Amino acid sequence: MSAVAAAALREARLDADSLKAVTATLAAHAPTHDADASFPWPGIHAVHEAGLLTASVAEHHGGRGLSARETVDVFAALGEGDPSVALISAMTVAQHAFQAASPTWPAGLYEKVLRESAERPTLLNAVRAEPELGAPARGGLPATTARRTADGWSVSGRKGFATGSEGLAYHAVWVVTDEADQRVGHVIVPGDDPGIRIERTWDHLGMRASSTHDVIYDDVRVPFENFSGAPVGTVPNNGAIPGAIALAVPALYLGVAKAALAAFVEFAGARTPTSLGRPIATLERIQTVAGEAHAQITQADLVLGAVAAQIDGGRVVPTPTPGNAGALAGASERVGPAASLGLVKLLTSRGAIAAVQGIVAAIGNPGLTRSLPFERHLRDVLCARPHPPQDDAALLAAGRSILLP
Repeated sequence: MSAVAAAALREARLDADSLKAVTATLAAHAPTHDADASFPWPGIHAVHEAGLLTASVAEHHGGRGLSARETVDVFAALGEGDPSVALISAMTVAQHAFQAASPTWPAGLYEKVLRESAERPTLLNAVRAEPELGAPARGGLPATTARRTADGWSVSGRKGFATGSEGLAYHAVWVVTDEADQRVGHVIVPGDDPGIRIERTWDHLGMRASSTHDVIYDDVRVPFENFSGAPVGTVPNNGAIPGAIALAVPALYLGVAKAALAAFVEFAGARTPTSLGRPIATLERIQTVAGEAHAQITQADLVLGAVAAQIDGGRVVPTPTPGNAGALAGASERVGPAASLGLVKLLTSRGAIAAVQGIVAAIGNPGLTRSLPFERHLRDVLCARPHPPQDDAALLAAGRSILLP
């Protein structure tokens, strides 16, 4: 990689003022993209200009790496501005974090990705779910196939819920091979291949600008080295997520709750009913609601901060799933079941959802009026629930790690 490209990758602006500026830029565009479900390119460019899309690139690749504490700060700031942009960005940051932790991309291709990333937003994501299969975390094999050809692989199939689909530069597509001894894994395909078609199926309650559409792959040809797989049955569908990046999604939903509270403070200070003659912020009922939301947000923030400190201190706990619960027993004994990353997601998402729901309930009709941001924040924060591990899976894994060591 050139010295110029490496220097560009190290320019992540992580100080509080810079993150506030990115939050403001994203927030300025978020209502428009939510309304028409258009791809949020202005926000993505702002994240790129701040050096955040490549903040997790490993030092030996010319990056700086991203600590767990920095991950929380970055994605809370992005989520406060526009959670759709934050989620698309998290997928890219995660791919760089995976490559730093356990390299699977061909070295030459990854160098190309980094050169492109120094010049423009280069979005990446693992495209895994399928309409029939559902979420891979629940088990099963993909129907999408990598067929061996004379000079590589031919990829065909249909994927669902591909976040960032319309803007992805590269897809890491979860496939099963057509070999006699089948292998399963990810094959890297360029997003501009003519065999890729996006179907705009994402018509969701929240996160409407996340471009989480279906993707159809029709005989997409890639070289042999673009596939990294293992024999079927030898690897879990969802491996452990590198500690720091596992905090990105919980943090972005914390950001949504912070945005809702900030909007509530502004609304309560300005809203002066004639029957009252003073702002509703002076009412004890409204003050209690604000206090409750602040308490929920503070609790979630403290949980994320404590676990980030554990991760940065070398006490990494994998995300629990039913498939790896037994392996978590030792980790649970070291740091306690509540520190497992699956429960972090559960606890923080519950707090964020409770904070926003409480605010919306307190202010009545204005909370559900499209001209105000509250209903958007409510729709967005509810999308925390489907993200893996879902509540039942996190609780099951945590329970098993305690009861079946």
